[in-house]
Amino acid sequence: MAGWRGSRRGGDGAPSHDRIASSQTVRLGKVQPQAPGHRTVFCNDREANSLAKYKGNSVSTTKYDVFTFLPKGLFEQFRRVANLYFLMISILSCTPVSPVSPITNVLPLSLVLLVSLVKEAWEDWKRFQNDMSINNSNVEVLQDWNWVPTPWKKLQVGDIIRVNQDGFFPADLMFLASTNPDGVCYVETANLDGETNLKIRKAPERTWDFVSPHKASEFKGEVQCEQPNNSLYTFTGNLIIDKQILPLSPNQLLLRGCSLRNTEYIVGAVIFTGHETKVMMNSMKIPSKRSTLEKKLDKLILALFTVLFCMCLLGSIGSGVFINSKYYYLRFDTSEAQFDPDHRFVVAILTFFTLITLYSPIIPISLYVSVEMIKFIQSTQFINNDLRMYHAESNTPALARTSNLNEELGQVEYIFSDKTGTLTRNLMEFFKCSIGGEVYGTGVSETEIGTAQRTGVKVDAQKRSSAASEKGFNFDDARLMRGAWRNEPNPDCCKEFFRCLAICHTVLPEGDESPERIRYQAASPDEAALVVAAKNFGFFFYRRTPTTIYVRESHVDKMGKVQDVPYEILNVLEFNSTRKRQSVVCRYPDGRLVLYCKGADTVIYERLADGNPDLKRMSREHLEQFGASGLRTLCLAYKNLKPDVYESWNEKYIHAKSALRDREKKLDEVAEQIEKDLILIGCTAIEDKLQDGVPACIETLSRAGIKIWVLTGDKMETAINIAYACKLINNGMKQFVISSETEAIREVEDKGDQIELARYMKEVVKNELKSCHEEAQKFLHMDSAPKLALIIDGKCLMYALDPSLRGMLLNFSLNCTAVVCCRVSPLQKAQVTSLVKKGANKITLSIGDGANDVSMIQAAHVGVGISGQEGMQAVMASDFAIAQFRFLTDLLLVHGRWSYHRICKVVTYFFYKNLTFTLTQFWFTFETGFSGQRLYDDWFQSLYNVIFTALPVIIIGLFDKDVSANLSKKYPELYKEGIRNAFFRWRVVATWAFFAIYQSLVLYYFVVASSKRAINSSGKLFGLWDVSTMAFTCVVVTVNLRLLMMCNTLTRWHHISVGGSILFWFIFVFIYSGIVLPNKEQENIYFVIYVLMSTIYFYLTLILVPVAALFCDFLYMGAQRWFFPYDYQIVQEIHRHEADTSRIGLLEVGQSQLTPDEVRSYAIMQLPGEKSRHTGFAFDSPGYESFFASQAGVFVPQKAWDVARRASMRSKPKTPRTPRTPQRN
Repeated sequence: MAGWRGSRRGGDGAPSHDRIASSQTVRLGKVQPQAPGHRTVFCNDREANSLAKYKGNSVSTTKYDVFTFLPKGLFEQFRRVANLYFLMISILSCTPVSPVSPITNVLPLSLVLLVSLVKEAWEDWKRFQNDMSINNSNVEVLQDWNWVPTPWKKLQVGDIIRVNQDGFFPADLMFLASTNPDGVCYVETANLDGETNLKIRKAPERTWDFVSPHKASEFKGEVQCEQPNNSLYTFTGNLIIDKQILPLSPNQLLLRGCSLRNTEYIVGAVIFTGHETKVMMNSMKIPSKRSTLEKKLDKLILALFTVLFCMCLLGSIGSGVFINSKYYYLRFDTSEAQFDPDHRFVVAILTFFTLITLYSPIIPISLYVSVEMIKFIQSTQFINNDLRMYHAESNTPALARTSNLNEELGQVEYIFSDKTGTLTRNLMEFFKCSIGGEVYGTGVSETEIGTAQRTGVKVDAQKRSSAASEKGFNFDDARLMRGAWRNEPNPDCCKEFFRCLAICHTVLPEGDESPERIRYQAASPDEAALVVAAKNFGFFFYRRTPTTIYVRESHVDKMGKVQDVPYEILNVLEFNSTRKRQSVVCRYPDGRLVLYCKGADTVIYERLADGNPDLKRMSREHLEQFGASGLRTLCLAYKNLKPDVYESWNEKYIHAKSALRDREKKLDEVAEQIEKDLILIGCTAIEDKLQDGVPACIETLSRAGIKIWVLTGDKMETAINIAYACKLINNGMKQFVISSETEAIREVEDKGDQIELARYMKEVVKNELKSCHEEAQKFLHMDSAPKLALIIDGKCLMYALDPSLRGMLLNFSLNCTAVVCCRVSPLQKAQVTSLVKKGANKITLSIGDGANDVSMIQAAHVGVGISGQEGMQAVMASDFAIAQFRFLTDLLLVHGRWSYHRICKVVTYFFYKNLTFTLTQFWFTFETGFSGQRLYDDWFQSLYNVIFTALPVIIIGLFDKDVSANLSKKYPELYKEGIRNAFFRWRVVATWAFFAIYQSLVLYYFVVASSKRAINSSGKLFGLWDVSTMAFTCVVVTVNLRLLMMCNTLTRWHHISVGGSILFWFIFVFIYSGIVLPNKEQENIYFVIYVLMSTIYFYLTLILVPVAALFCDFLYMGAQRWFFPYDYQIVQEIHRHEADTSRIGLLEVGQSQLTPDEVRSYAIMQLPGEKSRHTGFAFDSPGYESFFASQAGVFVPQKAWDVARRASMRSKPKTPRTPRTPQRN
């Protein structure tokens, strides 16, 4: 292999300059310039590929490197206004105009930056380690006729490699050969889309022999393919080998990150490497989202800037007025411009900058770090570890993928939800069918039961009466089972129906070839359900090769006869969102050519042959009947093909399949030519059951003031009935329906004039919206107005989203309690979400489970992914992930509401304590002639935010809880306080500001006034530093006690943090004033605290001043709670005598009612924690779950950190304690 031996290229893919120079005469005629539309890859020839300078296979996902970490990291930190402000203050503090030592501002800023940079470095180090692990993984590369282990990072475009079973593909590969004799391999794409079902890939027949290194070394091919792109499911290219052109499709492409299954090994050629692989081109960052509260926090910071500017301006004006030569006894140092009475304007300017540094603590520098820490712990410890959001069946806990939006969960007003897999289980079951105009299946769907309950009609809810149910099959009708279909009036139609189910699919069988033990890997649950149904009807699909499907047919020729029939698969016209159908062309053993097609009813009916009007009419009635029952429907049809017609069509198909440009479009055009004049067989009805707890969850969320919109691709009848079943819509609502399925619109459609149709549709939608809006206004002005609901389909929505009608749609829909949008595309889902988010300025949440929900999830303020049956793409794009829709109740009403309350308290308290502290310095300025003299020691000012008041505010952000989780869900109306933003509006900020001003006046003037006659033990009057130390002590005590007053919950952590902060202040001041430091400034404080504490004045002041400062707060809180209570305060009063059982949620049921899973959950909930009287919160230590559970005799999966503890103790099995119902006083 001269190409391999002659080229020396590193992992970065850069060719050696020497090698290029010496290879100018080698193969230059073969290397063609790269056209913009495609790339050319020479397989097994590094020299030829080196001139194209393709990227190497080394990948990096880090944000920084050694050289860019500091500059880039600091740039990211100083993008925050507060950090940039403190940088300016730190610079100012180093100038002569600063009255404080630079350490006062430099130290807090340095600590904040250090913490943030360490966090960034740690996260990036983890990414770097992961990158190194991946880049240094080995793969076998063909070198000198042998397979040589080579690191991934050294792979280059064109290399021939071998990947063994269960191994991952290191780059995007063209599949050449496998150990399977039919040239296929099985691929798992879980790393790309989360789907665990296997996908089949087939190598070009011409390359099947290149399995051994000797044969592979002979391979010299040229690949012409599309340029690198991020489309995971498309690929267009041609393989040119021995002057023969072979078309390449996604079936011949093995993507980086996927793994090989059920195949010993495969051989492939590298096409795309490194950051040009499809998975890496898809690794775009999720759009950065900032919570609404965080944006309002920026406005509060700007308000503080304004206050600071006004204070400094007032002080500078006062300084310019005050300074005068008549105060000669003050001995102004005229050598300094700041104290020169002859230049008052200069004095005012310099004093302005002096006061900026003096009052700088008014901006809370530690606020951002504290809030980030609180949010991070809330996410990782509380949301992720909440057992109420743990789904035992799938072993899936809740997952907070970001901590930026915790409090946003407490303010959501609109929820946009997908239907399939989100409200429903996405576990499809074959339920009913219509064959030849006859309905089969006697079951009653959940939606029918809900409809009957709504109308008061009694129905038999017994769904099955005989055969045991199988996953995917919940059908009961003896007329079709066990060969009884032969006695039906249309047995031939039944036979075609079953064969269509067994043949027209892309399902892969796994396991033993027996009906009981076989497993099906399907691209969707619907497809698996149809194949399972065929098996139960006696048409058992048990084996697939790239060209043949094997079906074990029973009772076809005569009752009891079983025969294995191979069907040659000639063409597969795959399903996509545009075609909405799938077709298979197959050849029977007797040579008969048949096209089987299944798809949406609207698509199939357009392609039916003339004739059989009665069958079409009856089948349409059955489709409507199934839709009204909440079932998912598909139509089945077939067509017999003549050999000459098929051969002519197949040539066009092969030509379209080889096209490099617009291949998908050309394939669709060719498919249209054969998918016509179809004969209708019948239709299927599949039930997708509602998830557990969905109706109760929607009802609870509605009571909380949250409006829910369902955006689905299903038919209108199905969507409406599902909405009824989950209690989104009821008969008491006034329903407005805007549909394109009207006679007038059909008449215009039949004319075929698309321009006229668009104009007419737009006019119809405009008139409908106008009339609906006018009628809605009449209802809204009624005393007992009913709730409103809007149902609109995708075609009408397309015109309603037009810029000229968008405002009308928004105004009307905002008045509706529920909105159902049917037949909508993924783009329309995102457009509707953005309409409410931006147009109405409301907090929105989108929830979905599939790839078609990603755009909607990213468009909303908060995106929630359901980790369900459709892979993990929705989860990977989301902010929060849960396993079931019903967990939204806990996520929003409990964690969201708590987080909103806590963050509001943290922010307002930071504002209060910093304003109080700074204003005491401001009042002192009036007594110093506005000279900028500082009141407090530099270290006091530096550590005030960082140490003396830091921990309590974090504790309240973590542990405060107004009402328990159970009460939060019992009274969902409490959530409306968050929607109204009741706790972070300007009125609340103004109230805190008023009390900050009041307390600062009390703290300053009471301390100063009381110290005028105070003397120490030696008979001397107190000086400046005695008074300032006393004042600072009172400030620390007052603001910490004020935090206790605002707590709804008092745990030991509150006492420890508040008491510890005050105690730490005394320890610090004892040490700081008790030793002599080389710093001259410290001499002012030397021995001050000892002198103060030797006088009765200190103790009286320490008791009386905080009491006086907090007295008005106490009166205000009492009056507010008594006369103007918040909703949560009313609930607190109602349940004030009840113990908080939120962490022992199973106490409300008897022991006999507990399931094993509930007993396990109960045992875990008993982990050590702290309880308060009625609103206390106990937090479990996740590290000890399995240890403590074992003591209770309950199995919990062991965790790594428990090993050491469990090794040192013997587990003593105990029976779980019997829960007792708490007694009410």
